[in-house]
Amino acid sequence: MYNLLISFLVGGVVMAALYFGFGIEIGYAAMAMSLVFIAVFFLMSRVFIKKLTAIMENAEKDIQAGRTEKAIKTLEGGLKYRNWQLYVDSQIRSQIGMIYYLKRDFRTAFDYLQKGFTRNWAGMGMLAICYMKRNKPKEMKKTFEKALSLTRKEPLLWNLYAFCLEKIGEKEKAVAILEKGLKKAGEDERLKESLEALKEGKRMKMKAYGELWYQFHLEKPGELIKQQTRAIQGHRKIIRR
Repeated sequence: MYNLLISFLVGGVVMAALYFGFGIEIGYAAMAMSLVFIAVFFLMSRVFIKKLTAIMENAEKDIQAGRTEKAIKTLEGGLKYRNWQLYVDSQIRSQIGMIYYLKRDFRTAFDYLQKGFTRNWAGMGMLAICYMKRNKPKEMKKTFEKALSLTRKEPLLWNLYAFCLEKIGEKEKAVAILEKGLKKAGEDERLKESLEALKEGKRMKMKAYGELWYQFHLEKPGELIKQQTRAIQGHRKIIRR
C-alpha cells in the first residue's frame, strides 16, 4: 500500500537526517522514525477514510433513489484508491457484490463477493448463500464460519447460518449453531424462537427481521403478505361464527 510506503520513506528520511546530519544516537533516531511513521500513516489514513466514506454515502443515496447502475459506477470509481489504503478494494467489492445480489444477478454478485471484505457479515452471508445455490455446502459452511469468527454478536448471522443448514437437510447442525449463537450473541429472543421452532419440527420464522432478512432472497416478502391475509381471513371466519 502506498500510504505505508510513503510513511516508511518519510520516517526513514527523518531518521537519516537525525543520525547523519545531527549526530543523534541511532536509538533515538529510530524512535523518532517510528513516531513520524505513525503520524504520517495516521494522517494519510484519515484522508482516505474520508474519501471512502464519501463514496459509500453517495452510492447509498443512489441505491435509495433506485439508481443502482450509478451506485455501482460510483463505487467502481473508488477502486482507484485500492493501492493507497488497506482493505479499500475488498470493501468496495463487497458493496458492489451486494448490489448485484439485491438485483438477483447472483452470478456477477458471486464474482465480487468472493473478493469482498470478510468483516462485512451481510456480504459474507450472501456469498455463503451463493455457494449453497451452487450445491457447495462445504464452501457455504466455511464462509459462514469465517464470518462468525469475525462477527459473533450479530444474531441474524447465526439465524441465517442455521436457516441455510436446515434448508440443506442438516437440522441437527442448525440446532447446534443456534445454541452456540445464544452463547456468543447473547440471549436474543429471535434466536430462541428459531431454536424452539426447529426442536418442535417447525420452520424457522425470520419475518421479524423485516427487510434485513428479505435482502438475502431466501423468502419472498409476498409470503409474509399471504400469511397475514390468511390470518385475517381466518379471524373473520371466527367472528362470523
